Amino acid sequence: MNAGESALQPEYEHEQAGNLFTDVRLRMVQRDDLAILYEFQLDPAGYRMAFTRPRTADDFDAHWDKILDSSTVVLRAIVASDALVGSISCFQSDNQHYVGYWIGREFWGQGIATRALALLLDEVLIRPLFARVAVSNVASIRVLEKCGFRTILREWSPSTERFVECEEALMVLAD
Repeated sequence: MNAGESALQPEYEHEQAGNLFTDVRLRMVQRDDLAILYEFQLDPAGYRMAFTRPRTADDFDAHWDKILDSSTVVLRAIVASDALVGSISCFQSDNQHYVGYWIGREFWGQGIATRALALLLDEVLIRPLFARVAVSNVASIRVLEKCGFRTILREWSPSTERFVECEEALMVLAD
């Protein structure tokens, strides 16, 4: 580091660059995307916020093979200013349709998740749509609310192989 340079400079530059993500679009997930998506789910800040446990490489590959081959899952890569920033999907669970998304931490707080969800909702016309989110994940709750979802239930969700025990909000987007 040269005299006068700050150790925080790269973060500052990144924050400034973060304001440039104005072009958010969805596209089909490609196998080449999986390495980046795998790294996103390994970020401790991300999996702690979502109350999930990161998947091993083998479990991650098996999960993605299954959903990439599924005809019932609407799965999209989220791209902002030509960078892969996350994924979003609509899937069935317990005879209901749910949405879920994951954004890489370096892209948080820029409105990308809200825009991506709005784009998915333009494509997926099924209603009602549900989402489950840890009540402590205020940012994700806000994304869902901005897109018309409303909390209909708060309940304690037990620990599973994939999820950490937490209080969850069940949210719905009705007709």
